[in-house]
Amino acid sequence: MKEYSPTTPSRRHMTGYDFSKLSKEKALKSLKKGFKKSFGRNNQGRITSKYRGGGAKRLFRYIDFKQDKYNVPGRVFSLEYDPNRTARIALIHYIDGDKRYILAPEGLSVGDSVITSEKASLKPGNRMKLKNIPQGSIVYNIELFPGQGGKLVRSAGSGASVLASEGGLVQLVMPSSETRVVPEEAYASFGQVSNAEHSTIFFGKAGRTRWLGRRPKVRGTAMNPVDHPYGGGEGRQGRGTRRPKTATGKITGGRKTRNKKKKSNKFVIRRRNK
Repeated sequence: MKEYSPTTPSRRHMTGYDFSKLSKEKALKSLKKGFKKSFGRNNQGRITSKYRGGGAKRLFRYIDFKQDKYNVPGRVFSLEYDPNRTARIALIHYIDGDKRYILAPEGLSVGDSVITSEKASLKPGNRMKLKNIPQGSIVYNIELFPGQGGKLVRSAGSGASVLASEGGLVQLVMPSSETRVVPEEAYASFGQVSNAEHSTIFFGKAGRTRWLGRRPKVRGTAMNPVDHPYGGGEGRQGRGTRRPKTATGKITGGRKTRNKKKKSNKFVIRRRNK
């Protein structure tokens, strides 16, 4: 983590990332492209995620979440910053000439070798079937179903613990403390996602969040009655409702929102802690 000299009030407690361990190479041109931001709107133009907009212009990097080059070793050519995600990415040069980006785990360095195989050595970045990963190991980029590609545990510093294997299923403790089962034939990468200090970064000023495309959030009690259930009143008011509600009037704060008929409920053994 990088700390700044207190040259201004906002700089006094500001912290940032240490990019000294990253490579100096530019992103591979064939694996990046421009894209249009949605600004929190859906395909009808309606706001579905509030307080989003603006931000610095970005180029999208194609990330290989499947890593389906089986038994083909590759070498880490560079470790790079990706503006579209919290984790770092690694450019892999495979011996057959192919080049792909993958999520970089903690401990991966330039020059290291990685491989995807049904059974591989327990080194950070190697990808293998869950049934061949010993109990107590930390994994990331986990498939929900074999061949689907990694869907779970992809954010900075996250990792899931392998508990046990029984009946063709492997129990995993997710970063949220939820315990769920995944088919043992599904693939997962060994290690923990890089950039663990992401959760401790202190922005220091509102401008840094604007660069990320996050607009200021407005308190419901500061709005008008037409805009929020907490709005209106002469001076400061209580929320005037027993249960806390969202701007659209839906009850929140302690209410379970997961669909009781969701098909994946049978794979969840233990819900996450409140």
